[in-house]
Amino acid sequence: MINRRFALLALPLALVLTAAGPAKRKPAAPPPPPPIGDTVKVAMVTDLGTIELELDHKHAPVTTENFVRYADQHRFDGAIFYRVMRLKWGTQPNGLIQGGLQGNPLKVLKPIPHEPTSQTGLLHKPGAISMARNAPGTAMADFSILLSELQGLDADPKSDNPDLQAGFAVFGYVSSGMDVVRKIYDVPLSETKGQGVMKGQMIDVPVKIISVRRVTEVKPKP
Repeated sequence: MINRRFALLALPLALVLTAAGPAKRKPAAPPPPPPIGDTVKVAMVTDLGTIELELDHKHAPVTTENFVRYADQHRFDGAIFYRVMRLKWGTQPNGLIQGGLQGNPLKVLKPIPHEPTSQTGLLHKPGAISMARNAPGTAMADFSILLSELQGLDADPKSDNPDLQAGFAVFGYVSSGMDVVRKIYDVPLSETKGQGVMKGQMIDVPVKIISVRRVTEVKPKP
């Protein structure tokens, strides 16, 4: 008799569990990003074509890890190239293009420590990618790609000016797509956009960065 009562009490509970269905499982956590070796390649897809970059993690670990973090989290998607600095002297083209998130509070991460060229040995040569910044240690998600050698952007430890002492932080070079860099360099500029030294350097219709992703190289089978 007791067993029968327990059976009757258990039946409604079984029906409730059946009606409710199986318990929902929590979504699995995304796998951690793959480790970064001495170098890492990324592909920057823009409206005007793809620029491939080889970043030097061995010599500029902080800056490279910061850039890759933005790429892995898709934070660069929808960013723009917004500035072209054209220098009228020297062999042409002479200058750089600049892009990034322009301080977008919804996408930028914390500023990173500065890695000067005097420490990394990576110099502002043609094809170099270098972090844009205000004071040293304020770089976040904006960067420049050089079309020519610009030694004035390298760190100058002998200078009395703290800003020139620090210079800017190079962390890699273009491995493919300098023709795309040149296309961006050649786009029309606005005569009215920008302030101070940047007036006349702002791109009239910014070039969209569609995506930035790591490039996974497939090794041929032996």
